[in-house]
Amino acid sequence: QVQLMESGGGSVQAGGSLTLSCTSSRVTYGRYWMAWFRQAPGKEREGVASINTVIGDTYYADSVKGRFTISQDNAKITLLLQMNSLKPDDTAMYYCAAAPAWTTLQPLGPDGYQFWGQGTQVTVSS
Repeated sequence: QVQLMESGGGSVQAGGSLTLSCTSSRVTYGRYWMAWFRQAPGKEREGVASINTVIGDTYYADSVKGRFTISQDNAKITLLLQMNSLKPDDTAMYYCAAAPAWTTLQPLGPDGYQFWGQGTQVTVSS
């Protein structure tokens, strides 16, 4: 069982930056799909960014392209989401998700991701 833990959320003004982290004490991310999702109150869970850690391909939602960057630290232990130029519409609970790299899935779709963290809240004020 993979256990994921997010951190780094908080409150920031529009235009500010935050970096979210996702760690697991049970596994390194060498052979996984890893992704960040978010869910605002009353809205569906939305894929924000994902990475296939085997081949390194990354995927981003149109709403965050050019502002958010998904990456791993060199030890492939921590998954990061660098968020710049934050907007009030980015306000949501952000979740880390994982699936074995051989899983057939839509990189930004929640189906197929087997493991989820508890989430970290990001609030952007105008």
